[in-house]
Amino acid sequence: MSTEAQQPAAQMAVAAQAIAKPRLVSLDVFRGMTIAAMILVNDAGDLSHVYRPLEHAAWNGWTPTDLIFPFFLFIVGVSMVLSFDSRQARGSTRGSLMLHSLKRSAIIFALGVFLYAYPAFDPHTMRIPGVLQRIAVVYLISSAIVLYCGRRARWGIAAALLLGYWALMKLYPVPGYGAGVLTMDGSVEGYVDRALMYNHLWVAQRFDPEGLVSTIPAIATCLFGVFTGEWIRVRSGSQLLRGLLTGAVIGLGLGELWNFWFPINKNLWTSSYVLFTGGFALAVLAFCYWTVDVRGWKRWAQPFVWYGVNPLGIYFLASWLSFASYQHQIAGQPLIDIVYKGVYAHVTPNPYLNSMLYALSYVLLFWIVAWVLHRKKIIVRV
Repeated sequence: MSTEAQQPAAQMAVAAQAIAKPRLVSLDVFRGMTIAAMILVNDAGDLSHVYRPLEHAAWNGWTPTDLIFPFFLFIVGVSMVLSFDSRQARGSTRGSLMLHSLKRSAIIFALGVFLYAYPAFDPHTMRIPGVLQRIAVVYLISSAIVLYCGRRARWGIAAALLLGYWALMKLYPVPGYGAGVLTMDGSVEGYVDRALMYNHLWVAQRFDPEGLVSTIPAIATCLFGVFTGEWIRVRSGSQLLRGLLTGAVIGLGLGELWNFWFPINKNLWTSSYVLFTGGFALAVLAFCYWTVDVRGWKRWAQPFVWYGVNPLGIYFLASWLSFASYQHQIAGQPLIDIVYKGVYAHVTPNPYLNSMLYALSYVLLFWIVAWVLHRKKIIVRV
């Protein structure tokens, strides 16, 4: 039998083995925790009073908030492997899976553009990059890599993405700044985004943290999730737990080591940041797996499962409502001010605590939405 004929048969065997395994509730919990954290850090009542851990690092370095987005891309990679295996075991072909990924990516990208365009929808100034847009692009490219490249090739691609990005950021001379200038204006990331999307960036005419060039290493973040998913589908129990923890130590250690030459930086999504956050994601997944799937302690995690079943639908709705609360007014006052200044600003004498209480209330609101969807058995396919 030829190698080409053997490969699909081997893939089907692995897929059948994976689909026979019980569903990892811990993955839903991790996904739900990540979405809840996304909503928490995005929706402070008063943006001038936010506790430091709930803000992004100003530039180099990291805070807990800087872990959230790469965690989600990592989970996308893990889920991709398990989902593709399940679909292939039911007869889906690579072509049909690729078409599904293309359609899904287009929908996610369009939803992201809608969020930043709302309500003016001005094509001259609306932001083009964004969180959902990056998820869409990374998901599409990673899907193609998973479906059409072998395991060794995928590892090689991940390494090439990280090393190539490092070389590009360090060696390419940006006009007016030179090579290796890792600032908002002097970096290759900022230069390319200004050249291609000058008037459509997060920081107007300067920079976007979800820009084009920094999407390159973000693909590697998703691929690390893919590698983890491949480990999960054939291992369980203590062997799986040891593998997750070993990977966590390696990722954290290599990320901190590379940090000396290529600083950990969320805005630039540096290669050291990819390794460091990938290690952190493995550690959190190991914790969720041990507590939920091994020890069976599921009560504390149930609200996160509700979030994790409809992650992108909940995130989109929460983001849209947040944007709308700033854009729409009553009697000349934004809705956010009516709610926050009228209620939350007076709860305690501490404006930072009041701001966080508003964010926690927002998380609770969408916990209720997630619970209702769960009770009604509604899954929003995004």
